[in-house]
Amino acid sequence: MHFILNKPYGYLSQFIYAKKRNKKLLGELYPFPDGTMAIGRLDEDSEGLLLLTTDGMMSEIIRSKKVPKEYYAQVDGIITEKAVQQLQSGVLIGVKGIKYCTLPCEAKLIIQLPNFPERGKKIRDERHGPTSWVSITLCEGKFRQVRKMTSAVGFPTLRLIRVRIGDWHLDNLPFGGVIELETLIK
Repeated sequence: MHFILNKPYGYLSQFIYAKKRNKKLLGELYPFPDGTMAIGRLDEDSEGLLLLTTDGMMSEIIRSKKVPKEYYAQVDGIITEKAVQQLQSGVLIGVKGIKYCTLPCEAKLIIQLPNFPERGKKIRDERHGPTSWVSITLCEGKFRQVRKMTSAVGFPTLRLIRVRIGDWHLDNLPFGGVIELETLIK
């Protein structure tokens, strides 16, 4: 079985959390069958498209570098064309304490503001300055990579939403909304 989920802010991309802290888990959103796993992850502070499956081989295929993942990042400040070009070329970030240069990617300014619903937790007050949005499409997925990339070019991420994985799009699926699929291959 396969599923599309619009992961809300504040949820972990997992079904079991071994530590003692009280965390919101995916199983609270929908009665997923036993053996369901998230394909890739979105951190607790990130939102958006998450594919889930009971098929481990499908998970491997979609997590591969052959399948692009697109993110919309709301960043602190008005991002410059120079910063976007740096993102496109690859930037130096830290991964597990080691410096890593990200692969070249697609990045572009988002002029028309996305029509995303307000997040449950306010990002910040407008008195702290302007924000802007950038689209970043990756074929790799290092830990907190998009956040590290925008920070590396001087525009820290305030809100991060995955909008596309391969041919699957978030579209207008509401927060916590789930769609059951016959297949993940379009």
